[in-house]
Amino acid sequence: MTARLVDTHAHLIADDWTTYPARPFTPDLPVPDRPSFTMTAEQLLAEMDRHGVTSACLVQRGHIYGYDNSYILDSAARYPDRFRPVVILDTQDPETADHYRDLVRNRGVAGFRMANSRPWILDTAWLSSPSAMEVWKACAELGTPMTVIVFDNQLSYVLPLIKLIALMYPDLPVILDHGAMPYGISQYEVALREEAGETVTMPPPPDYGIDATIAIFEDVPNVYFKITEINMERLVKAEVEAAALVRHMVDRFGPGRLVWGSDVGQSMLWNYAEKVEMARGACALLSEAEATAFLHDNGARLYGLAMGAGDESVRRGEAR
Repeated sequence: MTARLVDTHAHLIADDWTTYPARPFTPDLPVPDRPSFTMTAEQLLAEMDRHGVTSACLVQRGHIYGYDNSYILDSAARYPDRFRPVVILDTQDPETADHYRDLVRNRGVAGFRMANSRPWILDTAWLSSPSAMEVWKACAELGTPMTVIVFDNQLSYVLPLIKLIALMYPDLPVILDHGAMPYGISQYEVALREEAGETVTMPPPPDYGIDATIAIFEDVPNVYFKITEINMERLVKAEVEAAALVRHMVDRFGPGRLVWGSDVGQSMLWNYAEKVEMARGACALLSEAEATAFLHDNGARLYGLAMGAGDESVRRGEAR
C-alpha cells in the first residue's frame, strides 16, 4: 500500500481568536465566539508528519470564518511547501472574480470552494448567478480547481446544473465534496431529517445510490469525487464496506477521478490517525497503482503538489 498521502480536505481552526475571530456566513449560524477545539497549522503539520501525509489543501472552514480566509492564507504562506489554500468567497459579490484572481496570483491560492450555508436555501444563485459564473470563468482561466459542496436534498437538481457548467469548461477540474452522493450526507443533515420524523436509510450495494446522482458524470472526465470522513461515517453506520464502494467508484469512473480528504477540523468522530487508517483501508480492493492515485497522485496533480521538502520529512519520519 502506498506510504504517502495528500489530504485534499483539511480545515484549520486557529487558537488566536483575537487575530482570527469567528465570522460565520450569516448571524444565525450556531458558532460560538471561541469554539472548544482547534486545529492549527502546526497541529495539522505534526499529524501529517506522523502519518505519511505529504501535503494538504487548507479548505476554508466557512461555518466558522465565512469569507474571511485570513488564517488559511497566512498558514499557507508560512508553510508553502506543505499547504495549498482553497478559499470560500461570496459568489454574489461582483468583485469576487477579480479578487480571486489576485489571491491566486499573489497569495498562493490553489482553488475555490462554492458553498451554500443551509439545506433549506433551495435556489441556485450561489452556484450560477451572473457573478458566480464569473468565478467559474476565473477558475477556468487560471487553471485552479473548483470544489462544490451540495446538500443531500439538493442533489437532484444541482448535480445536472454542475454537469452543464463542467461541460462549458472541459479543462477545468470540478471536485465534488464528499462525493455528492447519498453516502455524503452529513451528520447535521441526518439530524435535521430525524428531528422532522424521517428515517434516513442509505441505498445498498451494488449501486450505493450512484445511478440517481453522480452517474451523470460518467462521461464528464473533468469532474472528480472527494471521499472524506463524512463518507466513512455513513458507511460505518450503514455497515457497508468502504473498500467495496471505492472499488465500485474506480470501476465506474476510472482510477484518476477520486481523491481523499480527511475533513479534519470539521468531522470529529475519529482522530487523524484513524482517518488515515480508514483511508488506507478503503483501498483494500484496489491495486497499488489505483491506491496511489486515490490517496496521493490525483490530489497532487490537481493542486500542483510535486514531491518536495514535505515528502522528504515524511520519508525520514520527522515530525514538527
